[in-house]
Amino acid sequence: MKKYIIAIFMIVFALTLSNARAHHTEEKAGSGKVKFTKHFNESLFRITDNGEFSIEILPDDKEYKIGKDVIGIVVHDRDDSDAENADIKINYKDMKETPVIKEKGDGLYIVSNLDIKKEGRWELNITVKKKKKEDAAAFIFPDALNKLLPAGKYDSDAVKNK
Repeated sequence: MKKYIIAIFMIVFALTLSNARAHHTEEKAGSGKVKFTKHFNESLFRITDNGEFSIEILPDDKEYKIGKDVIGIVVHDRDDSDAENADIKINYKDMKETPVIKEKGDGLYIVSNLDIKKEGRWELNITVKKKKKEDAAAFIFPDALNKLLPAGKYDSDAVKNK
């Protein structure tokens, strides 16, 4: 009898654990539930349109020293892990020079030939493709430079209108 009670307890425990894991996975995959990390206070941050990636732009003259006229882009995937070996595309209207993007590792990409301080109102579009996932985010300038979020964890609902 004691063996049956222990066996039933173990089955109930296993089912409860399995249900908890499934619920956690569903919550993480649901829209607005995935949290992405913004690492720096003086960076620009967006979650891509479909919530597949986060993009953090590190201007060259803020908290980090990357180089003159160079920016960094930190990309995380839906699990908030570094998005390494991703294909990054950058474009904006009237683009004269093609940005040069070099991967440095740990989700960091260095971009040259891109001036985010240019005059007027304009939109910078960044597309990330990794394996079969592709998603994009837009940064509207100069507004993006004036509405910086502090470092921390954010979901798409928290940064949608920022």
